[in-house]
Amino acid sequence: MHDHDTSERLASYADVLAGELPGTWTSSHLQPDAKDDLAELVDHIWDLDLVAASLAEHPLKQAAVLSRPDGAQLVLLDRHDARDGFLIAAVAPRSLPDEAYRAVPEPHGIALADDPFLSAEQIAGDLLARYYSALAQVRHNALDGIQPSQPDRVVLTWQPDGSVATAPADDRAGAILVAHGFVQDPQSGIYRLGGDDTRAQARALREIGPQLDALGIGTALQHPAARTLPTYAPASMPPVPAGPRTQATRTR
Repeated sequence: MHDHDTSERLASYADVLAGELPGTWTSSHLQPDAKDDLAELVDHIWDLDLVAASLAEHPLKQAAVLSRPDGAQLVLLDRHDARDGFLIAAVAPRSLPDEAYRAVPEPHGIALADDPFLSAEQIAGDLLARYYSALAQVRHNALDGIQPSQPDRVVLTWQPDGSVATAPADDRAGAILVAHGFVQDPQSGIYRLGGDDTRAQARALREIGPQLDALGIGTALQHPAARTLPTYAPASMPPVPAGPRTQATRTR
């Protein structure tokens, strides 16, 4: 197969895949002449297994990057074996410090068959779940007191200044949060709801619960002192008490 044919095949596969994954994804194609972008991408591929082994033997000459509005990214690359298909891996956020990744297991990539529709199901049921879990833990490590969320649960964490912060794993949850006054940091992906108006804050927290629950996403309201994963809380949360909260110390 000619390089042009291989390039077109990768780009077309990525376009279909982006439309089939849960949530809103777009795809972009990095061609061989984008050497600097490809080199930077390799540095952030979040894998020490299948994809890392492939890259060790076959330097990255092209790739397709799947991106979600909240900053989540996946990379699709050629599969250098006797089988048709591709490899896909998560991309680690560039904005978070290296220390935040310590002790967080890599969400290793997977091999895909030459069928983007079946592959989308495989990614959604495997790679994305592990990616979201790892991503939440890294954000937790990078920003003191932000408890990890999961694809089926949004964990809202009190902050010392009276605000509430969260790092949802689902962009549908992010849209609901923004609609109720949360503001997303474009670098970290953290959503924050200010505590200057406690009535408005309490109303927002009460209203997001049922809306998230309708999507099958639970909610939990946590103090930052607990470092373990929280239990589920009812979708309709009680009014917000005022006053400062104790900030957790960072552990590795």
